[in-house]
Amino acid sequence: MTLTESGYKPELLVTAGSMDELIRLIEAGADAIQIGDPRFGMRLSGHFPVEELGQAVKAAHERGARVYVVCNNIMDNAILPQLPDYLKQVQEAGADAIVFGDPAVLIAMKQAGVSLPLHWNAEMTSTNYVTANYWGTKGAVRVVLARELNMDQVLEFKNNAKLEVQVQVHGMTNIYHSKRALVSNYFVHQGQDPTDANLSQDRKLFLIEEERQDERFPVYEDRNGTHIMSSDDVCMVENMQELLEAGIDSFKIEGLLKPIEYTETVVRCYRATIDAYMADPEGFEFDEEQWLEPIRALQHPERELSFGFFYKEQVY
Repeated sequence: MTLTESGYKPELLVTAGSMDELIRLIEAGADAIQIGDPRFGMRLSGHFPVEELGQAVKAAHERGARVYVVCNNIMDNAILPQLPDYLKQVQEAGADAIVFGDPAVLIAMKQAGVSLPLHWNAEMTSTNYVTANYWGTKGAVRVVLARELNMDQVLEFKNNAKLEVQVQVHGMTNIYHSKRALVSNYFVHQGQDPTDANLSQDRKLFLIEEERQDERFPVYEDRNGTHIMSSDDVCMVENMQELLEAGIDSFKIEGLLKPIEYTETVVRCYRATIDAYMADPEGFEFDEEQWLEPIRALQHPERELSFGFFYKEQVY
């Protein structure tokens, strides 16, 4: 039995930062949208306050798409009292799943009487299928793989996981996070008022290493601390066949720090690639001009497209 005969329907997932982006990305071909509130989610493309969740879910469902709410923050004691009520509101809004990493989310769901599908995302520590299967016994239906896994590890994970497997196939990745306000502290050390420095995602701050001065690592600070992102963008569109043949369940496009026009184009290219493969797996041929060149045309000249860690030999 082939994957298509078995009912395999890969999901194309993308992050959205506003209602306008959510609608545009679904119309471009996304099957699911990932959104959240920065109180509970990290590295979000934008802020969806709880008051807008119902509207966002309704707009997505009307267009045949799903909405996953991100609760992947490193929870501290101060935020815990707010968590049960928030999760209850997420369920009332009709969200399709919660993305979590901290077990405190599970406790809060129990406290609030919330029952929603769970996607386990422990960032770079989601590296083995045994731990993923353990979280499957706790209610998780999907595991979000660490971006540092190579292709062999991804395929082995999929072969042994008892829950859905999600991989990131496009966009920047996080390489460092501190809950401390490192950028603000730097401005204070320089005798400057940090409130005068726009430390949001819009400010063009970069880390440049002495040994690799041609690479620029974006840095931004938000209420969850300081984040340093990769100097390149993962782009697996021309190698999607390998992941599709393996039956990967969900493919994520990261839209963080990207203009909507870029993310929209990326979604269209991956949508076309996935649809072409699913229509004829045996006869599939990648169309570079139609499915890769539009991305290259919008790619920032200082950010290379790469395969990330997919084809690297890992040394831990």
